Amino acid sequence: MSGQSTTRTVPGSGGPGTARTGRTGQVLSNVAVGLGLVLFLGGFVWGALLYRPYTVPTTSMAPTIDAGERVLAERVDGGDVRRGDVVVFRDATWSNAPMVKRVVAVGGDTVSCCEDGKLTVNGKEIDEPYLPDDPMARSAVFPEVTVPKGRLFLLGDERSGSVDSTAHLTDAASGTVSRDAVQGRVDAVVWPMDGMLPKPAGFQALGPLSTPGPLSGVLAAVAGGAVLVLAGAAYGPLAKRAAASRARSAAGNTGGPGSTGGTGSSGGQGSSGGR
Repeated sequence: MSGQSTTRTVPGSGGPGTARTGRTGQVLSNVAVGLGLVLFLGGFVWGALLYRPYTVPTTSMAPTIDAGERVLAERVDGGDVRRGDVVVFRDATWSNAPMVKRVVAVGGDTVSCCEDGKLTVNGKEIDEPYLPDDPMARSAVFPEVTVPKGRLFLLGDERSGSVDSTAHLTDAASGTVSRDAVQGRVDAVVWPMDGMLPKPAGFQALGPLSTPGPLSGVLAAVAGGAVLVLAGAAYGPLAKRAAASRARSAAGNTGGPGSTGGTGSSGGQGSSGGR
């Protein structure tokens, strides 16, 4: 009598340790997605509360801000504006639309242009590296003006073609604008992505400069949140692919074709008898 014995090898899923690792990974993935959504949406809400976008229609602030570029202006109180700030303001005697100019003098300052081709504030010549390279575009000659308290004297960076305080010198306020007219302080050009405005260091000798708003923190929250969401969402497909790869490797290492067999006899071959 003969028979066959067969041994089968079935690939496993990796055992309890692998299952625990998978569960932990899934939990971490969910946490990453949740935290990412909080950062991403929170960054947008934070930015919407603190900043307002504006499009600059003219070249009066070139090359700092060119025509058609989009800026983000932090909502600030006019009393917080300092020399060198680029601000968005609305003044009915200038225009019914918001305008973007640079504050070069504040209440109590004297300002004039130009000695040696430079703006003079309180007797000090101001270094302005952000102005155009063309000397004709850098200068707009005007006599000394004393800025009334609570008001601002504003110029465009493209001085020769900017309709700014120099175009309103004959007004009752000598071309100045009330601090209350300020709607925001420009922090950055966001389209195209030119980034944060340069620091107006030339005014530092006259007093402290404004501190940039939290725009970098807002952008970091949005970008970090997006990365966490994408990384967490990608975990599931990547984990399944890795598990399938491990299963194929285990099958190849333990089974070969998948089974081994042997043939045996219970009593040898044939039979013996006596005559």
